[in-house]
Amino acid sequence: MRTRSFNTDKGILYLVATPIGNLSDFSLRAIETLKSVDKIYAEDTRNSLVLLKHYNITTKLESYHEFNQEEKTLDVVKEIEDGMKIALISDAGLPVISDPGYKIVEEASKRGLAISTIPGASAGISALIASGLAPMPYTFYGFLDSKKTKRMSSLNELKYIPHTIIFYEAPHRIMETLTDMLEVFGNRNICLARELTKTYEEYIRGTIEDVLKIEGLKGEMVLIVEGYKDTKALDANPFEKIEELISLGYKPNEAIKEASKLFNMDRRELYKDYLEYKNEK
Repeated sequence: MRTRSFNTDKGILYLVATPIGNLSDFSLRAIETLKSVDKIYAEDTRNSLVLLKHYNITTKLESYHEFNQEEKTLDVVKEIEDGMKIALISDAGLPVISDPGYKIVEEASKRGLAISTIPGASAGISALIASGLAPMPYTFYGFLDSKKTKRMSSLNELKYIPHTIIFYEAPHRIMETLTDMLEVFGNRNICLARELTKTYEEYIRGTIEDVLKIEGLKGEMVLIVEGYKDTKALDANPFEKIEELISLGYKPNEAIKEASKLFNMDRRELYKDYLEYKNEK
């Protein structure tokens, strides 16, 4: 399906980036767009009002967040279908990324409605390019689960990704998350970027153990983590890796699961091939 963004006779959804801390990081185009649309939807209208008042934007503002998205999504899409120009903004940065809004975009795209991005600040990319770690390729993950069991499970899934990973984390959970990363990833190089674009902006570069020694970390945080670096393991035979893991105390099924992630292989296929390999020995 091909959709042209700019047809003045029809409605459109604008995805407008907002500053991630410094109000000056707001483009002229973003300001003009928010002044011209029929309505703005924001995750937290109280936060967004500070920005809108600063730039004398008086467009009607309504809330759209994770607790009302099920009931509001179709209403917003219907407004676009009826010819309204709608803007979706985040509390900070790009909407939809680690932020409500995906449901609207998904439904609007299915219906062939016009969608246009008004680009701007992104905390994840801003932290990545200043981190000193390899910028490409990278995986953007966002927030890990607040529950330790689910968080550990996610980290184990990410353990053998060989490129840089971008995480977001809350200050009250950062030490727990780093401790879990140390357990799963080992003592990798990281960069913790906090308070980006604000007065107390800071980049903390070092190993996970280095950063764990720092107390009282505050502010909005982006965590850039080095990818898996055991190139010898990636060049090895997957069956040998399975047997190495078993010798380290892994159960056979666990060893096959880890090896399948490391070598990017289907677990069931690897299990079948490993059984054949064992029978031939």
